[in-house]
Amino acid sequence: WHLLSGREREREREREREREREREREREREREREREREKERERERERERERERERERERGREREREREREREREGEREREREREREREREREREREREREREREREIGDGGKE
Repeated sequence: WHLLSGREREREREREREREREREREREREREREREREKERERERERERERERERERERGREREREREREREREGEREREREREREREREREREREREREREREREIGDGGKE
């Protein structure tokens, strides 16, 4: 009777150890799944940082294009100012020629008298 009882207790302890090992394996699988989820979150954060860097590069390229357009507009304004100065010089030369002709006429008129 005691023998049987001892074997029974041994089998019970064995089953208990087996259940404990099973729980341990389950906890290990859970930790593994958690590590997997963490790696996935990390990859997601990395993708987000990459998208942010890409947006930053795009903003940089846009600013560069804007500066280029600004330089182009400035160059156009400069050329316009240059054309205006040229027209002004031309008007000045025209006035000078007009004054010259006026003097010629005065000299001519004076010579006739």
